Amino acid sequence: MSASSSPSSSLSPVVSFDWLEERLGTAGVKVVDASWYLPAHKRDPKAEYAAAHIPGAVFFDQDAISDPTSGLPHTLPAPEAFAAAVGALGLSDSDTIVVYDGPGYFSAPRAWWMLRVMGAANVFVLDGGFDAWKAEGRPVSDAETTIEPAVFSARFDEKAVTSFQDMKSIVASGSRQIADARSAGRFSGEEPEPRAGMRSGHMPGARNLPIGQLTEGGKLKSPEALRETFTAAGIDLDAPVVTSCGSGVTAAVISLALNSLGHENHTLYDGSWAEWGSRADTDVVTGKE
Repeated sequence: MSASSSPSSSLSPVVSFDWLEERLGTAGVKVVDASWYLPAHKRDPKAEYAAAHIPGAVFFDQDAISDPTSGLPHTLPAPEAFAAAVGALGLSDSDTIVVYDGPGYFSAPRAWWMLRVMGAANVFVLDGGFDAWKAEGRPVSDAETTIEPAVFSARFDEKAVTSFQDMKSIVASGSRQIADARSAGRFSGEEPEPRAGMRSGHMPGARNLPIGQLTEGGKLKSPEALRETFTAAGIDLDAPVVTSCGSGVTAAVISLALNSLGHENHTLYDGSWAEWGSRADTDVVTGKE
């Protein structure tokens, strides 16, 4: 990145409101609204984007930019399909890309992770989210963003993704720690899954780390606080981790938090609980441990 587009800390995967506002409209700096919500949130991300978005932002449809053949909600599309979809949004793998969602750390990290795993190096999440951006009176627009299609050259990092067969081996051997981002109730089996016909509970050996524990006031916790949070959840930051959640979206919040701490030995289980909890050939345990 050039000095003009580089965030204050090159190690941080997040940027501040001030950092982004100063660079709105700068060549090579692209803004992406990657908002997505569960039905319980009762929020329509496309309608919200049309009504108000950061000027110049494009909408990244989490449901559409996925593999339509997998039978699961949000699995990664083929690299060439991903490249075509984001290139049509005007995104190049060489751009500096800032991704946001409403609350700050719900679905934006998933788009951050996807872009990175497909080869974009300079991708960041807007710390604080669009809800707070609006509340502070920062610039918003309801104008349709003019998009100039770009070429996104995908370079898929297959090693960053854990498959179902990988996950079965990990659970059987205990070779990697499993950090599950779902709520405590879903993890323990005390609350039902939002998708019909799916068992609740968790994979044997998994540790629960709900995403709300990684943020404070809509912003990512300090490195010191994050380390304490991981330790309290039983996650050893000196050992490999695989992240998981309901459908692969919020697992990326844990991935981003790990990245912010310089932890590089982590992968994301793309099928997540939507895959594991819906199969008859997987072990599911209940309770808090």
